[in-house]
Amino acid sequence: MFASVLTQARYQMALSLGFHIVLSCFGVAFPAMIYVVHRRWLRTGDPIALSLAKRWSKVAAVLFAVGAVSGTVLSFEMGLLWPGLMSRYGDVIGLPFAMEGIAFFIEAVFLGIYLYGWDRLSPKVHLLTLIPIMVSGLLGTFCILAVNAWMNAPSGFRIEGGEVVDVDPLAAMFNSALFPQFLHMWIAAYFVTGFVVASVYAVGMLRGRTDAHHRMGLAVPLAFATVAALVQPFAGHLAGMRLATEQPSKLAAIELATTTEDHAPLVIGGVLIDGEVRGGIRIPGLASLIARGGFDREIIGFDQIPDDAEPPANVVHLSFQVMVGIGSLLALFVAFLAWRRRRGGDPFASRWTLKALAVAGPLAVIALEAGWTTTEVGRQPWIVYNVMRVSDAVSTNSGVSIALTVMIIVYLALGAATVWVLRLMAARWRAGEADDLATPYGPQKEHAR
Repeated sequence: MFASVLTQARYQMALSLGFHIVLSCFGVAFPAMIYVVHRRWLRTGDPIALSLAKRWSKVAAVLFAVGAVSGTVLSFEMGLLWPGLMSRYGDVIGLPFAMEGIAFFIEAVFLGIYLYGWDRLSPKVHLLTLIPIMVSGLLGTFCILAVNAWMNAPSGFRIEGGEVVDVDPLAAMFNSALFPQFLHMWIAAYFVTGFVVASVYAVGMLRGRTDAHHRMGLAVPLAFATVAALVQPFAGHLAGMRLATEQPSKLAAIELATTTEDHAPLVIGGVLIDGEVRGGIRIPGLASLIARGGFDREIIGFDQIPDDAEPPANVVHLSFQVMVGIGSLLALFVAFLAWRRRRGGDPFASRWTLKALAVAGPLAVIALEAGWTTTEVGRQPWIVYNVMRVSDAVSTNSGVSIALTVMIIVYLALGAATVWVLRLMAARWRAGEADDLATPYGPQKEHAR
């Protein structure tokens, strides 16, 4: 409450983004999982697959509704908290924001059609309504990532006489950071959603519900999570390769590089205190190899970065280590499960495996948040890298502290309500309640009347 307006605005944006990004992952990946079980039902008539498709679609509807609220809040915060950014560069980044709005409405329309299409559409047409949901979710993510990537690699404009001129929205949208950053986030959506959904069913199996419903409910999302976990290190490496030349200050913070050098060491753990790295394990040359593709490649250190342009190195370094550590651990875990399955074993028979899967969901969310912390904090003190500082973009309104307090209360209530609703739905399903979605109107209601 007594922090500066800038700090309060940062806290509020971090809270909103950290809350919404998890829901965004479900918006991208969950419809694909629903498609798999729905298609399985159409091909085999498996009633368990049908039940999962109906139940998961209801969960998707709840999460979409909550995500719509948190996403709307974020869109308002861009203008209310950072008016300096939007007033100056709104014309540059307005196109992807507009396209994201269109994608959101398409997703909402077809999600409604899918939810109320049971027994009203032909089976094949009903299944196909999931495709626009998947495409629009992907497009919305692409557009938002285009804005964020532009903040890391600004393009599509020139500054002349203090004014923004020669605006090229397409050049701004398709900036050099877009595709590697988008690919990394797209895979992360399946990584998070797959592990979170799998962890829910793993907990159920630990409580004795080892029926075919729980086994399929665990197997399908785990298959998505497995592919994502094994592919993600390569996508992450691709996203990080651009940092050495385009965002050297972020790379210096990630690696705790105090001086510019080739054969730069990879530092595992450790913190930066008074300009020196304390603790941690140093592996000579590995940072140069990973970041630049060769042991003799130079990595710029803080000695070549102005003091007022350095990001908070310890926060960036540790968040990056958490992301990579959890991602590597889960990749090794799913690789072990796949190996065990190929040898004819049942990976779900062991309680230790189920316990590990139960923990994997929360760990995946932590990795996601740590990754976004690396991305956002690593760009500091710039809101647009090397173009506009965060301090020049922030609002001067003294009411930010009130908004921050309200947002904390609202998000706590919204998160608690979401968990309560989902748990209530799950309890009713366990009690044998039908999977059909009750509607206040429709052909059955009209016929009864």
